Amino acid sequence: MSDKSKKSKGKKKNSRWPLKVFLMSIALSAVLSFFSSTALSGAGYIVAAAVLIVFILLGILFDMIGVAVTAADPRPFHSMAAHKEKGGKEAIQLLNRANEVSSFCNDVVGDICGIVSGSTAAVIVLQLQRHFNTTSILVSIGITALISGMTIGGKALGKTVAINDCTNVVYRVARVMHTLHLFR
Repeated sequence: MSDKSKKSKGKKKNSRWPLKVFLMSIALSAVLSFFSSTALSGAGYIVAAAVLIVFILLGILFDMIGVAVTAADPRPFHSMAAHKEKGGKEAIQLLNRANEVSSFCNDVVGDICGIVSGSTAAVIVLQLQRHFNTTSILVSIGITALISGMTIGGKALGKTVAINDCTNVVYRVARVMHTLHLFR
């Protein structure tokens, strides 16, 4: 295959990516919003806080994965794949698709988790305002600031781990993918 035909094939493949991301975003957002709405329906503070923490942690985890995939060196994974180690082949596939994996993890999942955690925060604020019989904006500001700090601080910590230990992060994700028979 000539270089020109490879480039045009690559361009065509990449031109579909925004549409795929758009459709995946809609589907994933609907699923996660449904889960959140179902879990929060008539829920108390503890359940609402647990749902919120799950979405914050999910956003942090996927942010770590997206960063690790872009920072990882493929050489150890080529060796693992050559030795037929579990997860080696999946790790290579992740690294070969680093742009798409990073976009999906950081943008699609990360942004959706941010949006859903924001709506979950609104539910918590309303519950607190009803409980304390107040309409004080301070409750909203306090909860929003706390959630922002947890999310941003968690992502900063996660990025540090992802950059400094990218091989291990990618390997763990690849092992999970191998176990779940993804990319086979």
